[in-house]
Amino acid sequence: MSQMKGPAIFLAQFAGDAAPFNDLAGVSRWAGDLGYKGIQVPTWVPGFIDLERAAQSRDYCDELRGICAGNGVEITELSTHLQGQLVAVHPAYDEQFDGFAPPAVHGNPKARQEWAVQQLLLAARASQNLGLNAHATFSGALLWHTLYPWPQRPEGLVETGFKELAKRWLPILDAFDAAGVDVCYEIHPGEDLHDGVTFERFLEATGQHTRCNILYDPSHFVLQQLDYLRFIDIYHQRIKMFHVKDAEFNPDGRSGVYGGYQGWIDRPGRFRSLGDGQVNFNGIFSRFAHYGYQGWAVLEWECCLKHPEDGAREGAPFIRKHIIRTTDRAFDDFAGGGTDEAANRRILGLPAGAD
Repeated sequence: MSQMKGPAIFLAQFAGDAAPFNDLAGVSRWAGDLGYKGIQVPTWVPGFIDLERAAQSRDYCDELRGICAGNGVEITELSTHLQGQLVAVHPAYDEQFDGFAPPAVHGNPKARQEWAVQQLLLAARASQNLGLNAHATFSGALLWHTLYPWPQRPEGLVETGFKELAKRWLPILDAFDAAGVDVCYEIHPGEDLHDGVTFERFLEATGQHTRCNILYDPSHFVLQQLDYLRFIDIYHQRIKMFHVKDAEFNPDGRSGVYGGYQGWIDRPGRFRSLGDGQVNFNGIFSRFAHYGYQGWAVLEWECCLKHPEDGAREGAPFIRKHIIRTTDRAFDDFAGGGTDEAANRRILGLPAGAD
């Protein structure tokens, strides 16, 4: 079993117009100074990466890698969360999601989807040029508005929705397969892939595509009241990416899982900085060590209380403390007596040499 890599940090929540958060050189230096070894790069931030250029030029990708290496970090994965969301959008959400795309495709769902698909195809080639083996994204959603079965869902509606979702993603999955890169869907509310059952539905609809994998984030499972440790037991072979993010769920007599349309600070389920919530990270890191997870442990900071720079500063040592260097021997090897087949048969009371 191999040790997971880390700590790393997802840069999406830190990108801004002011230094050091406005370009790759500055933000990678900031991350390296905090003790991070890797950065997960959002592809919609032009100051961090020119996605089209990265898809076309290995020299440009080598330049990006050199900038990061000079600051003591490496690019762990690229992210197309915003673009992936736009691969499948129910009309009810058109206006809200237009902001994820360039103004030129606003108000034009077909053009917006085509733009999003092209972004994913560029990300596959860019990931290959950067020497990466995994990619972070969202699935988008056609069925989310039917999450609660009232009114009753018509027979076959769910199957039709996942068939269409798979149809849209299969060419993208094939492009990532050609690039040698796993597509890791963040299992997330608001996406049609929001728990284990929905991931299984999608996986089946894609014909068990080998590049269809999971970005595991326990915070979303706390808010759903899903067993996030058992989730690792079930899906560990498909988990190729890990967002280290904390959360808490404190229901009361007025509000529960659905949150009453309240803002984040007032919801029973809310995200917290690492160590401030309820996630059992000792259990999670132990599960990953048990199954030999070889990917990165990437901080995703989202908290309705703590300042992001404080959360980032605390995140690197928190992750470093939890990463388990797996042992190369059993703890009781010192008591081993050494044996052979003949001795084993004697211990079992079996005659020597018998089949």
